[in-house]
Amino acid sequence: MTADVPPVVLVHGLATSAERTWVETGFTELLADEGRRVSLVDLPGHGASPLLASGEWDRLDDWLSAQLPDGPIDAVGFSMGARLLLTLAGSEPSRFRRLVVAGVGANLFHSQDRSPLSASLEAGEDPEDNPILRHFHELTRASGTEPAAVQAILDARLRPLEPLMGSITAEVLVVLGETDFVGPADPLVERLPAGSRLETLGGVDHFATPKSIGFIDASLRFLNRP
Repeated sequence: MTADVPPVVLVHGLATSAERTWVETGFTELLADEGRRVSLVDLPGHGASPLLASGEWDRLDDWLSAQLPDGPIDAVGFSMGARLLLTLAGSEPSRFRRLVVAGVGANLFHSQDRSPLSASLEAGEDPEDNPILRHFHELTRASGTEPAAVQAILDARLRPLEPLMGSITAEVLVVLGETDFVGPADPLVERLPAGSRLETLGGVDHFATPKSIGFIDASLRFLNRP
């Protein structure tokens, strides 16, 4: 791998960390084996990253922008990490060469008054009748994530993504599990630059995506091709 190949930035999703999402799955080691430099980002209140002040969560994309290396980069994001990277790829297109976004799809263009997960975290009660929300609660506890950070990100007034989609110039790979609740992927792929690709993972759900061999293989092929 030549020295002018850009670093790969990895951004995880809600209620977890860079360590659990990228290191424990072996993804960072495989990138290193290909000679790629890796930059890991923990979202605020996740992993080793401190919480933001109360008025700063709405500018989460600006916070992430400040964590990125200089110059063009390649990046991989899962779930909320993917949403934030797409925002930056649209607002700062010259900073991105290739972009892998996983665990996102039609959900990026749905609006709702408030996330059910945020409401359940505020109530401090495990939603026994909703396995998806229950899994997020369990993941928050297991990863040592600050529940307040998950709630703050969900409640933040993030920059609208739709107006930025037409400005993306990076090559984009979308990876979505066949049974992921955020799908389908079509509304996202249709808004991305011509030539963007979709990789569907058969039988894979949202939470299994980052450790899926299909996701890892597709991402490495896309990032490391000539």
